[in-house]
Amino acid sequence: MQPAFALLLAAFAAAPAVPDPAALARKVQGYYERTKDLEASFTQTYTYSGFGRRQTSSGVLRVKKPGMMRWDYEKPASKVVAVKGSRLVQWEPEENQAWVDEKFDASAMSAAVTFLLGQGDLVREFDLAVDGSGALLLTPKEADPRVQSIALTVGPEGEVTATRVVDGSGNVNELRFSGVKRNQGLADAVFEVKLPKDVHLLAPPGR
Repeated sequence: MQPAFALLLAAFAAAPAVPDPAALARKVQGYYERTKDLEASFTQTYTYSGFGRRQTSSGVLRVKKPGMMRWDYEKPASKVVAVKGSRLVQWEPEENQAWVDEKFDASAMSAAVTFLLGQGDLVREFDLAVDGSGALLLTPKEADPRVQSIALTVGPEGEVTATRVVDGSGNVNELRFSGVKRNQGLADAVFEVKLPKDVHLLAPPGR
């Protein structure tokens, strides 16, 4: 056997098998279906397509079933975004302003985050592929202005360690998670946002 051919054959044999996209999606789905609650630090990088400008934020994400999610932004400015049932609150403490939606439809949230609550069906709702790095690529089967494509970096148990979402306008929202704590028994009260009495209430967007 020629040395060059032997090296090529060895390299080919050592190359990791490309995972089946549907199997990988089911692994992710199963992991979050078995997750009752979750807490993780996050770093978010948002790139605006029209301006080429990037904004980086960080904080803590908490999730609990059914239908509770809270993002506590710590940098560059303090902000809380919390969903509990049909109540959505966004509070900006430094500006002492908030808006509250008491009729929020959680089912209208993008699949880019609802998978964290074990909702939806990735295999049914998306065309699936796997890129060269092993990330799971999701493209909505039905047009959705909020999501053009999603890339999920998946860990060995099916946990998502990073997401990259491109919306219909070409804006890119990237999230990386670390320090994940799972099924630790988060109290419902964690997702309640108590606003100051003198907070300036704004009308929810679109209202």
